Amino acid sequence: MLRRLFVFLFVLSACHTSVRRHDSAPARRIVSLLPSFTEILFAIGAGDRVVGRTQWCDYPPAALSIPNVGDGLPPNIEAVMARQPDLVVLYNAGPNVTAAKQLERAGIQTVLIDLNRLEDLGAATRTLGRLTGREEQAESLAIILDSLAGRPPPPTTTSLAFVVWDNPPIIIGHGSYLDQLATQAGARNVFSDVAAPSAQVSLETIVARDPQWIAVLSDSAVPPSFAKRREWRAVRAVRQGHFLLLPGSLFGRPGPRSGEAIQLLRARLAR
Repeated sequence: MLRRLFVFLFVLSACHTSVRRHDSAPARRIVSLLPSFTEILFAIGAGDRVVGRTQWCDYPPAALSIPNVGDGLPPNIEAVMARQPDLVVLYNAGPNVTAAKQLERAGIQTVLIDLNRLEDLGAATRTLGRLTGREEQAESLAIILDSLAGRPPPPTTTSLAFVVWDNPPIIIGHGSYLDQLATQAGARNVFSDVAAPSAQVSLETIVARDPQWIAVLSDSAVPPSFAKRREWRAVRAVRQGHFLLLPGSLFGRPGPRSGEAIQLLRARLAR
């Protein structure tokens, strides 16, 4: 659980750097080191080229049959090279920049791609389309994904707070993908004034902001354990059992299913 949280928050807060790529023949053996990239590659018809994935790459189900090369942050260079890739796709952040240079020195093409928010999805999809020779399929998907970031949000009907850790409380701010999903679903993130993707706050601050819902990334149907703790019951939404339990593999990553995530959140808010 702690490792999964670290990976999620690392992706939320990583810095942008330049994309590294070469012009060459379409890649045939790809190691994908981010679940979002794996989903996109399958969505554009290049899933059969993926020969290595991270342990977090769990969608589509066919991805689970691909050899696991580790958690991907930072990459296990030896495990990646053992898959004999002609392309390694990495999330664009500090430790991965260093890993990409190591792989390049070994003669393996790498690409570092920014993918933090809805507006990054179209560009990431087009890049993967060019690298795999699936430009037409990628463009069709990218147009759909571009529309998610460009459409005006619906009227706000309710308020929520995303809680990704409870002790100390860590919430999601305006600079995040989850904040965008909430806005597009017609919800107001009560911490949208926090510029950072995530931040530590006091429990008293959550009480004062008084969200109608507490949103938690969870693959369980059971409310989080902190719901039973006395101090958390000072939050009205906790006392009332107003939890939005959102599947982590759907809500925790920008990707081809972002539109599905928005629709699901909108439906749950309307209950």
